[in-house]
Amino acid sequence: MTDYKTLIDAGTWAFIEKTNSYYPPDTIDYTIAEQRAIYDRMCREFFAGYPQGVTAETTTIALPAHDIPIRVYRNASPNNAAMVLYVHGGGFILGGLDSHDDVCAELCARTGYEVVSVDYRLAPEHLHPAAFDDVLSAFEWAAAAYKCPVLLCGDSAGGNLCAAVSHATRGHAKTPVGQVLIYAGLFGDRSKGSYVTHAEAPMLTVRDIEFYKHIRTGGVDRTGDITLSPLADADFANLPPTVLVTAECDPLSSDGEAYRDRILAAAGRAHWFEEPGLVHGYLRARHTVGRARVSFTRIVEAVSVLGRGDWTW
Repeated sequence: MTDYKTLIDAGTWAFIEKTNSYYPPDTIDYTIAEQRAIYDRMCREFFAGYPQGVTAETTTIALPAHDIPIRVYRNASPNNAAMVLYVHGGGFILGGLDSHDDVCAELCARTGYEVVSVDYRLAPEHLHPAAFDDVLSAFEWAAAAYKCPVLLCGDSAGGNLCAAVSHATRGHAKTPVGQVLIYAGLFGDRSKGSYVTHAEAPMLTVRDIEFYKHIRTGGVDRTGDITLSPLADADFANLPPTVLVTAECDPLSSDGEAYRDRILAAAGRAHWFEEPGLVHGYLRARHTVGRARVSFTRIVEAVSVLGRGDWTW
């Protein structure tokens, strides 16, 4: 058993306890409607507001079959070198434009880039590949609507969807200038690594991961589907420059390492940061926990650098 008392500091434990007070570890045993209500309340409790100079507009991307709600964040002092397409986490069943509202506003404030948050369709009402299709459509819209390069950034489930879009758009006229994947679930080998050593980690367990995958697919075996599991791809060539940021105390940590290794083996550019002593979902601790604050600054810097088309790692 992993000794989390030695790995996790007091500030992070306080964050875990606060999170659990709003979103108990057994929440996946509730109905989907109950889970969403609990998650939305937790998000409101952690909402940090907008930095000065950032405004947001909620609108839609019009598609033939349905519209995709988006929220566009703009900085009073814009940096037009790139724009960021942000894809939120939530296990493919939770979250939306409000759940990561302040995170997107702060990314906009600190990079100067325009940020567009995507409200993709959620399971179980919309099974895979609905979420992937929406994020792919949002990328294609952004690539056409903006003159500047498009950078993908997402956390957890959103990181999965960003990676899947990066794989799917190789060879297209416009591809992402880079991708920043934050504690992303990329569906690696669940028989080793962090899936074993951190199977019962605070904030996310292997049981949780299996639950979300089952809900997303409707229980259908989609082994080998790279739009679901980016690490199932046999070809990692020609992917955009990638920065992966994971939490040490998270069963998904090994996915970041494996994804980096596959890109490097294909002569691509990738860098993996594993944040010591942090847990899944720590973006919400960026104002209260020193390690999370440092990591969020690292994420902002990665977004800034990749948006400029630089590579400094």
